[in-house]
Amino acid sequence: MARNKKKIVILGGGFAGVECARQLESEFGDDSEVELVMVSEDNFLLFTPMLPQVASGMIETRHIVLPIRTICQKTKFYEGRIKNIDPYGKLVTLWGTGDKRSISIHYDFLVVALGSETNFFGMADVEKNAYTMKTLNDAVVLRNRVIDMLEQAENETNPILRKSFLNFVVAGGGFAGIETAGELMDLLLDARKHYPTIHKEDLKVVVIEALPMILPGFNEKLAEFAKEKMKEKGIEIKLKTAITSFDGNEVTTKTLDQNPKDPIDESMTNAIRTKTLIWTAGITPVNTIKRSMFKTDKGKVMINDFLEVPGFPGVFAIGDCALFLNPETKRPFPPTAQIAEAQAKTAAKNLKATIKNLEKESFEYHSKGQMAIIGKRSGIATFLGMNISGFWAWLIWRNIYLSKIPTLDKRVRVFLDWTIDLFFDRDISRLKMMKREEKKEYKVLDEVDDVW
Repeated sequence: MARNKKKIVILGGGFAGVECARQLESEFGDDSEVELVMVSEDNFLLFTPMLPQVASGMIETRHIVLPIRTICQKTKFYEGRIKNIDPYGKLVTLWGTGDKRSISIHYDFLVVALGSETNFFGMADVEKNAYTMKTLNDAVVLRNRVIDMLEQAENETNPILRKSFLNFVVAGGGFAGIETAGELMDLLLDARKHYPTIHKEDLKVVVIEALPMILPGFNEKLAEFAKEKMKEKGIEIKLKTAITSFDGNEVTTKTLDQNPKDPIDESMTNAIRTKTLIWTAGITPVNTIKRSMFKTDKGKVMINDFLEVPGFPGVFAIGDCALFLNPETKRPFPPTAQIAEAQAKTAAKNLKATIKNLEKESFEYHSKGQMAIIGKRSGIATFLGMNISGFWAWLIWRNIYLSKIPTLDKRVRVFLDWTIDLFFDRDISRLKMMKREEKKEYKVLDEVDDVW
């Protein structure tokens, strides 16, 4: 292979990485001078907006995973975990395991799109005992957990224990938290019909949010509509409340007063007896980024207006792992797929400009609107400058997200899942195949120990 061939390496197979690869393929796919490479831990793109629907059993697990090799056919793909990024030597090293050797990949241009992981804000007991909603495994494990709780509660005679089985707490009132709570309530109400001793009023889903409103970033009237709708469904929402611990049996919370006179006021602490806490209350960049040589702020890679990493020309960072401030609010953009894809397009354009010696362009973000579904046939949307709520917002959500699924076969499968859901109740079989994994990811392990 001639060494003058330009090699672009993309790290991460999420929305940002895959979109960037697709844009580069359309530009350089047939160019023998440019080689495209992607490295990702999974060999699929996970369509995360539909994770709550997998957890509730509305959508079949495999229907929201899209094999990267089918979407990016002109990109060489490596499945592996990144051990080290050396921007001076222009090398990326992957972990080796008992089965495969560690690989080093040289690059001329690099796109870092490594996403994020769940942030437990240093609460080790929450990290150990809570359920998360970030991966496909999380969704399946949570669904199994919910059905297990119904099975336990159906035959439990101790009323206090029974109550703790049927209380479900969701931490975080953003998109993920609200959509998870809505789907969870739908699943519970559907499944309840098969459990004769469990009544509707026994089921309790509580959303806990530290801010004074849910769905920050949405129009306040719409967020208020969502809150009222969820209350109608029986979901309790506690605002200005923070979780302080969870031991597997009890969630302790404290009320956040805007102007606390006495910060050690015990009366502001509460406890909710529950066996299931679902944590969606924050993300943090992965450790690979934190220990890289790139300049970081709050763990995110600092980038300039062209999404390039200062000091390392030809290295771009996009998506959740990059720190880009919204010029209007001077705060980072929210970690959404829409922003990740918009940054991917700009990064691809700027890579093309760098290779062809053209003018680079600054990243400017224009929101296309926001949407959230809050359970069966109801949602909220800010779309084309209009605020829409209820059934129509739910319909828009469905159509837009369906159109965003890259491959036709998965689009059809999801559509059929939705159609079946209109006529039948959710399945209540509990699949015992998946165990909760020990959190081994992203810790620096000795090569000998690092078997996954």
